[in-house]
Amino acid sequence: MSVRGGVFANALRAAVFLMTLLASVSAAWALEEPVASPSHDVPLVLQASNVAIPSLPPTYQRHELGWATVAYPPGVYQRVQPLLDDANAMKAELANALGQSVLDHVEVRIARNAEDMAALAPRDVPYAAYASGVAYPSLHLVLLSLTAPIGAEATDLPEVFRHELSHIALGDAVHGQHVPHWFDEGLALNESGEKWFARLETLWRATLSRTILPLSDLDRSFPVENYEASIAYAESGDFVRFLLRDGDRLRFWTLIERVQTGQPFERALADAYGTDLRKLEYQWREDIAKRYTFWPVLFSGSLLWVVASGMLVVGYIRKKRRDRTTLARWEQEDAPYAVPHRSVADEVSAIPDAVKAVPGLPKVEHEGGWHTVH
Repeated sequence: MSVRGGVFANALRAAVFLMTLLASVSAAWALEEPVASPSHDVPLVLQASNVAIPSLPPTYQRHELGWATVAYPPGVYQRVQPLLDDANAMKAELANALGQSVLDHVEVRIARNAEDMAALAPRDVPYAAYASGVAYPSLHLVLLSLTAPIGAEATDLPEVFRHELSHIALGDAVHGQHVPHWFDEGLALNESGEKWFARLETLWRATLSRTILPLSDLDRSFPVENYEASIAYAESGDFVRFLLRDGDRLRFWTLIERVQTGQPFERALADAYGTDLRKLEYQWREDIAKRYTFWPVLFSGSLLWVVASGMLVVGYIRKKRRDRTTLARWEQEDAPYAVPHRSVADEVSAIPDAVKAVPGLPKVEHEGGWHTVH
């Protein structure tokens, strides 16, 4: 390796070390930062027959999809149209993911804001006040808000709808049997694709800081606030992705079928995948350690990573170009003074014939002429 290459390699190693150190500090700081709580969007309904569902306002418009009725206030059709256009494809994708025919009938209620959504919700079945969408699997009911409860920003209606519809579809597929909260939310996150980059960053931070939560803890008590809640949702989505890896689709379908027949979830998982949840979790942890420990540049979300790495590469390329330009200029400047290269044959041919003809006498060249040395 050249001196210049060695200097560059040392600089690169130093930059990587510095960025890794800063990323680790960032991961530690993240544990203290407040994180918005995810929406608890599947209220528990013990007896659906005893639940009172308010009537729709008379001004609401209805759109029939055959398997679903979508109701929404007047004047918002343009906001609702993307949901209507994608609804049938969503239903087909969920049926394929679960290996079951699902979503025979669903009622979808869309409100202008969170206050109106609460007025359309079943009586005495509370849900989180910060939810933009709510699913009631046993009622086959989905509630959506056009604006977020916090900040009043416009919601991504098709994305929120896909998330809530996933809860309804899973309830259909397992015939209402119990599944862990992390599994229910993990499937909905995978199918909706929402906040995927934020979830990747959360997993990266949790991997570096070693704060991944055991799935058994999530089954007993799912976090609802701060950074732990973000980790819980991120790892739920990623573990379900792990269960749906290439080649494991049939195992996932078998899991759903076994739960549907009343088999406890963990026993169904062990029978479908040929190993228990603890070993699967260990394999998943090894997988995320490989993916997130060595890819901080892609997933940290830190501007420092991008800027520092980019400047390092760009600076090196510019230096190489500058060196080439300097060498070329030097060659041009030295060209008029360059001594032409002459081979031995050229030197011999330059000796006068008269000199060559006198044998035994040494000859020397002086001021353009050849002289015999006496």
